[in-house]
Amino acid sequence: MIFKTNSIVRPATRAVLAASVWACAALGGAADPPRMKRADAFLGIHFDFHAGDDCNRVGARTTPEMVQAVIDKVKPDYIQIDCKGHRGYSSYPTKVGQPAPGFVGDPLRIWRDVTRQRGLALFMHYSGVWDYHAVAAHPEWAAVNAGGQPDGKATSVFGPYVDMLLIPQLRELAGEYGVDGVWVDGDCWGTTPDYGEKAVREFCQQTGAASAPRKAGEPYWTEWMEFQREGFRRYLRHYVDELQASHPDFQVISNWAFSDHMPEPVSAGVAGLSGDFSPDDSVNSARFAGRCLEDQGVPWDLMSWSFSRKTRKQKPAVQLMQEAAVVLALGGGYQAYFKQDRDGAVRDLAEMDVMAEVARFCRQRQAYCHRSVAVPQIALLYSTAGHYRESPRLFHWAGSNGVAVLRRALTQMLQNQYGVQILSEHHLKGKMAQWPVIIVPGWEYLEAEFRDELAAYAKTGGSLLLIGPGPAKLFETELGQAGAAMVAIESVDQTFPSILQRAFPAPLVEVRGAKDVDVSPRMLDDRLSIHLVNTSGPHANAPDGGITAIEPVGPLTVSIRLKQAPRSITLQPEGKPLEVTWGDGRATIAVPRLDLHSILTVDP
Repeated sequence: MIFKTNSIVRPATRAVLAASVWACAALGGAADPPRMKRADAFLGIHFDFHAGDDCNRVGARTTPEMVQAVIDKVKPDYIQIDCKGHRGYSSYPTKVGQPAPGFVGDPLRIWRDVTRQRGLALFMHYSGVWDYHAVAAHPEWAAVNAGGQPDGKATSVFGPYVDMLLIPQLRELAGEYGVDGVWVDGDCWGTTPDYGEKAVREFCQQTGAASAPRKAGEPYWTEWMEFQREGFRRYLRHYVDELQASHPDFQVISNWAFSDHMPEPVSAGVAGLSGDFSPDDSVNSARFAGRCLEDQGVPWDLMSWSFSRKTRKQKPAVQLMQEAAVVLALGGGYQAYFKQDRDGAVRDLAEMDVMAEVARFCRQRQAYCHRSVAVPQIALLYSTAGHYRESPRLFHWAGSNGVAVLRRALTQMLQNQYGVQILSEHHLKGKMAQWPVIIVPGWEYLEAEFRDELAAYAKTGGSLLLIGPGPAKLFETELGQAGAAMVAIESVDQTFPSILQRAFPAPLVEVRGAKDVDVSPRMLDDRLSIHLVNTSGPHANAPDGGITAIEPVGPLTVSIRLKQAPRSITLQPEGKPLEVTWGDGRATIAVPRLDLHSILTVDP
């Protein structure tokens, strides 16, 4: 089997390009240095403060020196800053939208001028569907709830907001300020079912329903929810296409689109996929979210909150490094979110020293991880059809039993050092034979054709593991027949590891010596690499002061199944060759200790 890597730009080439950009910026000169496209970017930093009616001196402390300090400390590929948050007030003197009450100069000009001179892409944090001011000032722009009242937060994706405000304001940012793109917050996950007259009329015309259902279980509920989801897809495609038509270089990213919140094929011309994972219990959040993004075929990144939402305190650098390591080990880009003060200034430049440490950690690993792809081992099914039928929300991972079972299974598999991909129907159809094991966790509904393909997979050599009564009922005919490699269990419990071992007795990688190690077999530039991430420590419930130290684990014994003895196995980023023992088709090496994230690169 051949595993191909993403061919956008090779990591080593990206590293050279990044170095060239910094060299050009340092030399200065009349021409601005080139800016990296988001598709090639690896490391970013995000600022926002959701300006409101309390912000009457925005820009008072925004200086070129402040922006230069951020760049000099962190050396990111791009910066994202606030321009319109959920409250609907713009933190620059917009002529299109609703500006904050008062400005001292034009802070966005300063950010743009400095980032342009330094060769850095500048993206805007912009709240999309959620705009509290817009729906208050224009109730006709709001989504209408089931009780007939305008929503206090969400605009209607069927209404005029997108053409009256969102598109004109993004064009202002692209044209008047020359920013590189936008990271649209409060978008898919802020969308709510809209019972406005236009939406209901269109729905009834499409389906023949006499009216729109008000709750789950009523006739046409499934069709109603899918109609609303398609409304958002159409809305997203509309504003992306409009911006591409007027400003072809402007890059649009919609926060959490086509992700764990929206597990479906990418159907809009976005420049990348992105999301800000949970500010607390962040490692587990990133483990899940990253695996839902990595196989979507579009460049992606994930964002840490640099502080705990629970305590409001800054996370220590090592805590952010552990969060970053989970993302890097899955091939993604990484960024972290820091606050701006109410006047738009960076809250505390000393926090940039924390981010600088994290940035150095990431850069040391960039050439060995960015845009790597998974080697198929276990496919954990995140059913689009099953989740959308069960979820009470349009776009969010929470709310379905299938996702709850999936996340419990994922944690157990990672604790037992299995390589795992989270895949949906569009990833698996016609390709199931690539995965030795497919797990169906808790889903009570699967489309008939896809269900039949899974059954055929189990009859022709694949190992199918069903968790819970829902999947067992879906496959009850096959479970009663001989010849299918199909096992049903009631739940993820203490017997799960032994069942996994029987279902998958010879994984590509086996690790002994510690449980708290995530193992990710990857391919990058036609080279096999094994990513090891130390997930020990109280990350699921961090102490009040954050995690200040993570104890190393090890020594570890790592065994890799290969067709022939390798020429060498090297521990990266240290560049340390390891002694290899070869026998029974497996290369075995010892890793004396694992601090946070190490990569074993295999030279065949």
